[in-house]
Amino acid sequence: MEENKEHKSQAIIEVIDFGPLKIMGNFILKDLKRDTKDSQGEVWLCRCGKSGNKPYCDGSHKR
Repeated sequence: MEENKEHKSQAIIEVIDFGPLKIMGNFILKDLKRDTKDSQGEVWLCRCGKSGNKPYCDGSHKR
């Protein structure tokens, strides 16, 4: 008999003043194309709209 396993996401989201969102933990990221990234670790997401690597921050907000 196969067990019904539930995938639970747990993350900490930190808002950086005048910078990106820092997301740490176990999370699922879905982009506009409905691509899914299951991640354990951390990502930095752009909030300023200047990144050339959206949705990820590339440091453009500092320039």
